[in-house]
Amino acid sequence: MGLSRRSLLAAGGALGAVAATAPTASAAPGHGRVRTGFERLAADGYALLAGERVGIVTNPTGITRDAGHVVDAMHADERVDLVAVFGPEHGFRGTAQAGGSEGRYDDPATGLPVYDTYLKSGQPLADVFTASGVDTVVFDIQDVGARFYTYIWTLYDCMVAAALAGKRFVVLDRPNPVTGRAALGPVLDRAFATFVGREPIAQAHGMTVAELARLFNGEFLARPVALETVRMTGWRRGEFFDATGLPWVPPSPNMPTPETALVYSGTCLFEGTNLSEGRGTTRPFELLGAEGIDRRWAEAANALGLPGVRFREAYFAPTFSKFQGKTVGGVQLHVHDRESFDPVRTGIGLLVSARSSWSGFAWRPDHWIDKLTGSTRVRTLIDTGAGVDEVVGAWQSDLAAFRAVREGYLLYR
Repeated sequence: MGLSRRSLLAAGGALGAVAATAPTASAAPGHGRVRTGFERLAADGYALLAGERVGIVTNPTGITRDAGHVVDAMHADERVDLVAVFGPEHGFRGTAQAGGSEGRYDDPATGLPVYDTYLKSGQPLADVFTASGVDTVVFDIQDVGARFYTYIWTLYDCMVAAALAGKRFVVLDRPNPVTGRAALGPVLDRAFATFVGREPIAQAHGMTVAELARLFNGEFLARPVALETVRMTGWRRGEFFDATGLPWVPPSPNMPTPETALVYSGTCLFEGTNLSEGRGTTRPFELLGAEGIDRRWAEAANALGLPGVRFREAYFAPTFSKFQGKTVGGVQLHVHDRESFDPVRTGIGLLVSARSSWSGFAWRPDHWIDKLTGSTRVRTLIDTGAGVDEVVGAWQSDLAAFRAVREGYLLYR
């Protein structure tokens, strides 16, 4: 699988120190009890950033409990010297669609320079950090728990670049909205590394961004960065987002609700097919379909007996993306038991049943599915007529190895 399994102490002094001194999470979390990394940083008077020129990598999800934005709060507070903002895919203010960004501009609300990080990595991104004049780069973005959601690779690229530029790196933690109970799905083969998967982690990683930062620093960065993490209090691994008491802000235009995030690590696989993954509808990744599909797909999917979910025959007309303005047939997912629901197994079941029930099924010609799943294995198995159990079984040894490594970097129980 390619994981070196370095020890925590070998990952760098800052990482080891944080692991040793981080406070214990609250023993009794519940609705309204979760305090994000930003909340804890602010409550401590920004002591961690004292005397530093600070830049922050964030987007609309960098939100305070009262629905303000962390950039506005930090800019208005004389205890922190915020001098730059760095925007990821979709941009700092979140106005760009998938595959886009907002470019370089000065933020009208604060006057701060906003730098574009999208599709920048290595020395070019390190040069951006150097040009900005910051001493410390802070990261505060809400993730959704899937390997192919690009913000975690923005995190990775920024850590690499910060190390090259000699900058300190601070990660402010937020909840994994679909819980952090388990890692699920295939593990990336490095031969298929792209911006939707740089390193060998599971398709549904089951980690928070601070935990991922520790993993990246300890296992994958050739030059570990001076990393510090500010963990949450009040969050436990088995909690879904609605238990946190935090406001939900769509992390990207096609991630409108926590329910979208719940299914995304499975149904995003349909980006690699000729079916619509629901972009251009009010239920992206919950509605799937194509011209010519009828009720047979819903019947075939329900016959698989996948846990925690049912499939409704559905018809919809996307306003953009695949099949724009055309009426297509397909399914809508209805998760009725999220505790037993397995999004990755469900995604595989939907691919298997779509292929068997609709003669028009095809992979995207560029084999994007291989980038999403991390190898050719899923595609080739489904093409040979393999069932759900056979496909899921094929990645279990790699997944077990990843889970063993992951365990050493978890901050919450």
